[in-house]
Amino acid sequence: MGSERPTAESLPREPMARLLAVMAWLRDRRHGCPWDIYQTFRTIAPYTIEEAYEVADAIERNDLPALKEELGDLLLQVVYHAQMAQEAGAFCFTEVAAAIADKMVDRHPHVFGDARVATAEAQTISWEARKAAERAAKGAGAVPAGTLDGVARALPALLRAEKIQKRAARVGFDWQQTGPVIDKIEEELGELRAELAAAEIDRVRLADELGDVLFAVANLARHCKVDPEAALRATNDKFERRFHHIERRLAEAGRLPVDATLEEMEALWQEAKTQA
Repeated sequence: MGSERPTAESLPREPMARLLAVMAWLRDRRHGCPWDIYQTFRTIAPYTIEEAYEVADAIERNDLPALKEELGDLLLQVVYHAQMAQEAGAFCFTEVAAAIADKMVDRHPHVFGDARVATAEAQTISWEARKAAERAAKGAGAVPAGTLDGVARALPALLRAEKIQKRAARVGFDWQQTGPVIDKIEEELGELRAELAAAEIDRVRLADELGDVLFAVANLARHCKVDPEAALRATNDKFERRFHHIERRLAEAGRLPVDATLEEMEALWQEAKTQA
């Protein structure tokens, strides 16, 4: 960067070039921000994940002004990582943009070539096949890639469960109907009940059995073509609405939830269910 301190007027006017310049100056060792200079890929990663969730939240609320702002925050995360990579001599933002554009062209031969894809489902199958071929090509000459390799461990647990189950299903390790999946949930619940009934509960085994139940439920969601993350978010929101109803009704009587009995709160909960 230059030797003189930057000003708003000295920055490029074109939006993308301006954003890249802003990030470069924030990381400048002489004139930059101490907090931004201190950051690494590892320290910034949690913010990247958080911003992606805030984008999803704005979409869930159908708040387009908020979505515009949150998309900007998420774009900043991409620019941040690209700037740090450029400083390390690894790659730059232009290479990131070029690589994803090339990937989209390659994975959509029905748009940018002569292939034909009739439905969205067929495109999903084609997409996954091309991703598998890319993984195989990357591993050529090395130890063959496993079916489940490449599913990011940092994904939310429910989402990761769905993804690894889909990978296993592609090689035939899957039930064809929902009945056996429900049977598996009941089997896992039975094992969880047995663990809870033990004279001395082993917390490690208990967590393991509970994890098995959650994994089986995620499998059922996949078979029902329901996004388990979205379903749980919706239920969280529903719980909040109903609990807020309990708080409002108690507040009308000058009371707090901690002052009410479980039976009183349950009655108000049932009242809330009739309203939403």
